[in-house]
Amino acid sequence: MSEKIVTMQEKDLKKVSSKQLVGKVIVKFFLYAFLITMAVIIIFPFYWMLISSVKSLSEYRLSVPTLFPKEILWSNYVEAFNQATLGQLFMNTMYVGIVSTLLSLVITVLSAFAFARLEFKGKNALFAALLGTMMIPGELFTITNYETVNNFGWLNTYTVLIVPFLVSVFYIYLLKQNFMQIPDELYLAAKVDGTSDLKYLWKVMIPLALPTLISITILKMMGAWNSYIWPRLVANDAEHRLITNGLRNAFTDASGDVNIPVQMAAVAIVSLPLFLVFVFLRKYIMKGVSRSGIKG
Repeated sequence: MSEKIVTMQEKDLKKVSSKQLVGKVIVKFFLYAFLITMAVIIIFPFYWMLISSVKSLSEYRLSVPTLFPKEILWSNYVEAFNQATLGQLFMNTMYVGIVSTLLSLVITVLSAFAFARLEFKGKNALFAALLGTMMIPGELFTITNYETVNNFGWLNTYTVLIVPFLVSVFYIYLLKQNFMQIPDELYLAAKVDGTSDLKYLWKVMIPLALPTLISITILKMMGAWNSYIWPRLVANDAEHRLITNGLRNAFTDASGDVNIPVQMAAVAIVSLPLFLVFVFLRKYIMKGVSRSGIKG
């Protein structure tokens, strides 16, 4: 009798385990199907950009699009680089990005250190007011910012591309949260030894917060690389034009016709640096952001 009960229990366990196994297989199937579908949706525009960049204009305009070019024209990339003067656009964008990033890092580090370690009257109220500005869309400041820089005579200069966006409340908040994870005992011990605040910041806090600083540097450079609206409003002349604005009308002829394959080649060239940044530095971005929201 006991043997029959045992065998029945074993059969029931096998049925339950088989049902669980089938359930897991079904869940994984739909999960992977969803992930593959989303991956195709996300990757397809990039694939279309790349294959369009090596097509001829006549092939691109076919009524039935081809998923692979009949003839690969690498000359589109050479034509795109020369026609859009990408060398000058790259230099302008790199200059604005590097200078604005360095100055922004200085302001961000000093501000975050003041809010994280120094004690002064109204610190919490001031920081709350700064955080409140994050709730206001940046587009609302466009008109007032334009009037301000116009009164200063900064239009069509590098200054107007750099100065208005040196302060980022989000970066200050991100770094402040990271600084607050550093034990207070280190700061107190440094003060007992007679270490100045700036020396403590340089020798202790910055090395410990290096992943977050790397993340801020990458995000700031990417923001400068991708900026479009503000540079087009205030510095759209040939000498100061950035790369996003330079691609806007560089491939449009007098009749308004656009050479789409050559334009796609230019977009592929411009997208390459950001792609490389994502591939090689993504772990620093994730590490810096993940370390900044634990305490505080």
